[in-house]
Amino acid sequence: MYALIMTGGKQYRVQEGDVLFVEKLAADVDSTVEIKEVLAVSKDGKLVVGKPFVDGAKVTARVVKHGKAKKIIVFKFKKKKDYRRKQGHRQPYTQIKIEKIEA
Repeated sequence: MYALIMTGGKQYRVQEGDVLFVEKLAADVDSTVEIKEVLAVSKDGKLVVGKPFVDGAKVTARVVKHGKAKKIIVFKFKKKKDYRRKQGHRQPYTQIKIEKIEA
Protein backbone atom coordinates (compact mmCIF):
# COMPACT_ATOMS: atom_id res chain seq x y z
CA MET A 1 0.00 0.00 0.00
CA TYR A 2 1.32 3.41 -0.95
CA ALA A 3 0.03 6.95 -1.29
CA LEU A 4 0.94 10.09 -3.18
CA ILE A 5 0.89 13.11 -0.87
CA MET A 6 1.54 16.80 -1.33
CA THR A 7 3.24 18.95 1.29
CA GLY A 8 5.26 22.11 0.93
CA GLY A 9 4.40 22.37 -2.76
CA LYS A 10 6.08 19.05 -3.55
CA GLN A 11 4.68 15.57 -4.15
CA TYR A 12 5.97 12.41 -2.50
CA ARG A 13 5.25 8.68 -2.92
CA VAL A 14 5.14 7.21 0.60
CA GLN A 15 4.63 3.86 2.28
CA GLU A 16 4.27 3.02 5.96
CA GLY A 17 7.65 3.19 7.67
CA ASP A 18 9.23 5.60 5.17
CA VAL A 19 11.42 8.41 6.49
CA LEU A 20 11.61 11.53 4.34
CA PHE A 21 12.69 15.14 4.39
CA VAL A 22 9.98 17.71 3.62
CA GLU A 23 9.76 21.49 3.72
CA LYS A 24 9.70 22.80 7.29
CA LEU A 25 6.43 22.12 9.13
CA ALA A 26 5.11 24.05 12.13
CA ALA A 27 5.04 21.06 14.49
CA ASP A 28 7.02 19.99 17.54
CA VAL A 29 9.45 17.07 17.58
CA ASP A 30 7.77 13.71 18.42
CA SER A 31 4.33 15.11 17.59
CA THR A 32 2.07 13.62 14.94
CA VAL A 33 1.05 15.40 11.76
CA GLU A 34 -1.95 14.53 9.60
CA ILE A 35 -1.53 15.15 5.88
CA LYS A 36 -4.94 15.33 4.23
CA GLU A 37 -3.68 16.38 0.80
CA VAL A 38 -3.58 12.83 -0.59
CA LEU A 39 -3.49 12.77 -4.39
CA ALA A 40 -3.74 9.00 -4.91
CA VAL A 41 -3.87 5.78 -2.89
CA SER A 42 -2.94 2.29 -4.07
CA LYS A 43 -4.34 -0.60 -2.02
CA ASP A 44 -4.41 -4.27 -3.04
CA GLY A 45 -3.36 -3.38 -6.58
CA LYS A 46 -6.17 -0.85 -7.06
CA LEU A 47 -5.32 2.79 -7.62
CA VAL A 48 -7.72 5.49 -6.45
CA VAL A 49 -6.95 8.93 -7.89
CA GLY A 50 -8.49 12.07 -6.41
CA LYS A 51 -9.88 15.15 -8.11
CA PRO A 52 -7.63 16.79 -6.86
CA PHE A 53 -7.56 14.95 -3.49
CA VAL A 54 -8.95 11.59 -2.39
CA ASP A 55 -11.98 12.05 -0.13
CA GLY A 56 -11.52 10.68 3.40
CA ALA A 57 -7.89 9.71 2.88
CA LYS A 58 -5.15 10.89 5.20
CA VAL A 59 -1.58 10.05 6.08
CA THR A 60 -0.35 10.18 9.66
CA ALA A 61 3.34 10.97 10.21
CA ARG A 62 5.55 11.55 13.24
CA VAL A 63 8.03 14.44 13.30
CA VAL A 64 11.53 13.06 13.90
CA LYS A 65 13.56 16.28 13.83
CA HIS A 66 14.01 19.73 12.35
CA GLY A 67 17.20 20.91 10.71
CA LYS A 68 18.92 22.73 7.90
CA ALA A 69 20.29 21.25 4.68
CA LYS A 70 23.86 21.68 3.47
CA LYS A 71 24.88 25.17 2.50
CA ILE A 72 24.72 26.15 -1.14
CA ILE A 73 26.60 29.12 -2.53
CA VAL A 74 24.78 31.65 -4.71
CA PHE A 75 27.39 33.55 -6.72
CA LYS A 76 26.45 36.34 -9.14
CA PHE A 77 29.08 37.64 -11.51
CA LYS A 78 29.26 40.01 -14.47
CA LYS A 79 32.47 40.02 -16.41
CA LYS A 80 34.38 43.25 -17.03
CA LYS A 81 32.06 45.20 -14.69
CA ASP A 82 33.67 44.46 -11.29
CA TYR A 83 30.37 42.97 -10.06
CA ARG A 84 30.50 39.99 -7.71
CA ARG A 85 27.98 38.92 -5.07
CA LYS A 86 28.42 35.86 -2.89
CA GLN A 87 25.61 34.59 -0.70
CA GLY A 88 25.04 31.33 1.16
CA HIS A 89 21.73 29.59 1.82
CA ARG A 90 20.66 26.69 4.04
CA GLN A 91 17.13 25.40 3.44
CA PRO A 92 15.22 24.40 6.61
CA TYR A 93 13.59 20.96 6.60
CA THR A 94 11.54 18.62 8.75
CA GLN A 95 12.28 14.91 8.87
CA ILE A 96 9.10 12.81 9.21
CA LYS A 97 8.35 9.11 9.51
CA ILE A 98 5.16 7.78 7.91
CA GLU A 99 3.16 5.78 10.47
CA LYS A 100 -0.23 5.13 8.92
CA ILE A 101 -2.07 5.48 5.61
CA GLU A 102 -5.86 5.61 5.81
CA ALA A 103 -7.97 5.38 2.68
